[in-house]
Amino acid sequence: MTGRKGPRFLLAIAIAIAGLISVGGGRAVAGDPGYKRSVVRYAVPDVVLVNQDGARVRLQSLVESGKPVVLDFIYGTCTTICPILSAGYTSLQGKLGPDTRKMQLISISIDPEHDTPKVMKGYLKQYRAKPGWDFLTGSREDIDRVMRAFDSYVSDKMYHKQVTFIRAKGPGEWVRIDGLLGSSDLMNEIGKASKK
Repeated sequence: MTGRKGPRFLLAIAIAIAGLISVGGGRAVAGDPGYKRSVVRYAVPDVVLVNQDGARVRLQSLVESGKPVVLDFIYGTCTTICPILSAGYTSLQGKLGPDTRKMQLISISIDPEHDTPKVMKGYLKQYRAKPGWDFLTGSREDIDRVMRAFDSYVSDKMYHKQVTFIRAKGPGEWVRIDGLLGSSDLMNEIGKASKK
């Protein structure tokens, strides 16, 4: 390829950056995790979205499956934050080994006009997603409802936030992670959220 980097190159770069964050713990200063953690209450809207296989999925049912849940907002053509977040999911599934179905990873598109099931399936293939990771899209109205419910609404996809949500044990409770964190820190945060 000349002048343009292919998807494998971008994946390799994203995984390398996620690995560096993981090795360094995402720490900018000794003792500082490099991200902000808060416990918040969110009411997941009762919307029906569409996954990468074209199947209709009730978001509340997916979130309330009884498994640990990690959720983020991305879009398929992003070349900045999303590849790093998705590489983190790839790394997390690698750490889970054959048990990937024991944790529910959810990526919700903030670009539903572009992110069709075909685009999302290709995106997940690029990141070597295993069972347990769903990429969801829907109507603009439903996507906006979900973004607002998670206090992550952006009117322009180019300005979306680096945020990850981990479902905690308490009803409606989520751990909100603002900023990028490595897979080791993510596993640690999932463990803490599951013990509440």
